[in-house]
Amino acid sequence: MERQSDIEGKRPGAGKGKAGASRRSIDMLHGGVALKLLLFALPLAVIGVLQQLFNAADVAVLGRYAGKYAMASVGANTPVIGLLVNLLLGLALGSNVMIARHIGSGRRQEVHAAVQTSVVLALATGFAIMAVGEALAGPLLRLLGTPPEVMPDALAYLRLFLLGLPGISLYNFEAAILRSRGDTRSALWALLVSSALNIALDVGFVSGLGLGAGAVGFATAVSYTAAGLILLLGLVRTDDLLRVDLRRLFVSRPELRGIVRIGLPAGIQGMVFSLSNLVVQSALNSLGPETIAASAAAFTIEINLYCVQNAIGQGVTTFVSQNHGAGNIPRCFHVGRVGMLLEMLVVTPLAALVILFGRDILRLFNPEEAVVAIGFVRILWIVLPTWVSCGMEIISGVLRGFGHSMPPAMASLVCICGVRLLWVWGVFPSWRSFECLMAVYPLSWIVTLAVLIWIYVKFRHEFLREHGARRPL
Repeated sequence: MERQSDIEGKRPGAGKGKAGASRRSIDMLHGGVALKLLLFALPLAVIGVLQQLFNAADVAVLGRYAGKYAMASVGANTPVIGLLVNLLLGLALGSNVMIARHIGSGRRQEVHAAVQTSVVLALATGFAIMAVGEALAGPLLRLLGTPPEVMPDALAYLRLFLLGLPGISLYNFEAAILRSRGDTRSALWALLVSSALNIALDVGFVSGLGLGAGAVGFATAVSYTAAGLILLLGLVRTDDLLRVDLRRLFVSRPELRGIVRIGLPAGIQGMVFSLSNLVVQSALNSLGPETIAASAAAFTIEINLYCVQNAIGQGVTTFVSQNHGAGNIPRCFHVGRVGMLLEMLVVTPLAALVILFGRDILRLFNPEEAVVAIGFVRILWIVLPTWVSCGMEIISGVLRGFGHSMPPAMASLVCICGVRLLWVWGVFPSWRSFECLMAVYPLSWIVTLAVLIWIYVKFRHEFLREHGARRPL
């Protein structure tokens, strides 16, 4: 085992690299955890909110200028898009864990190899998923039972949105690369520019030119591609260890295997949520365009709360990864405890604000009181039990940080999918109401959290017995 002073000397930014790069980095291996984790997570939370603003802007602009059917076309696509994007996010998380672990252990060559491999993987998967999505767009929307009056706009939106998948993939992998050393602000600035561009294009296309949902999907594709190119330019021009050399891109098989081994289960876990939501969406579509539109508006509100939970969870994963690489096992578990406390302290007041002002925010998307009333029902069912999903995020984050990515993925596959399938196919047909459909979300979370707690306790006991606590906090 290398001495800590040796590791320090090898850490990127320790005596090398631009000052700007070191200012944006966070030392995850020493000192207190809570403040550093919060500073790491805040830009990530804002990034998540800005990413949702893409969807919110699409829904709001179409709802205001093109009517509730055009607005519903975005809602009908939400689970489909989530299915594809979550796979990319999961794979990117694999890059984050691998690079953070190498940084923690001071392996400079492996960091470089993982960075180059990540960029190649980002582009390859982005284009591949785009091609598959374009081929299956129509059949998938028909399989979901998208109403005929919504179908043309929904298909146009999806097809043009899919053109941006390579840019979305590139942006998320680049953000994961930067996040591995504690830099979450660079990705935030790129997305701020991209969000402003998206809103301007949405309003210009729909309000100015009178175009429909397809143009809004195209605006999102263009904007995400711009964000990916901005970060790529920064990684190409930097002179530190995370530099991307476009003329010498290569794939390291060991790094690729590591990224896929950790990232693919995480992607599957995200896809499981989306697959189960596809089933819920198919039941939701049977309740009519008004309900679809209301659910889409509520989703754009509640998902921002999840962005905060997810940001802290990603912070836990990165902190655990670096400390695992450095051999500080007690600090890894300490990060998990601090992350759980931080989740509750931050998310609880935000949830209260969402419930307090939920109806007013819903009216910004569509002023029809029937739509607002239905949307608020969803907010109550999703936001009130949000503490359950907080626990799921932190436990999954700790396990992924150790490279133990498959168990939380399997728990989600069995519990989330299983409970929601049984509910939609077994219970909903007898009580066909929006409230009945929404009840499946907290129910599936509670079952999944119970299983994740069991997995975590078992993993912690076996890991400490096998490896021991090799370093102090």
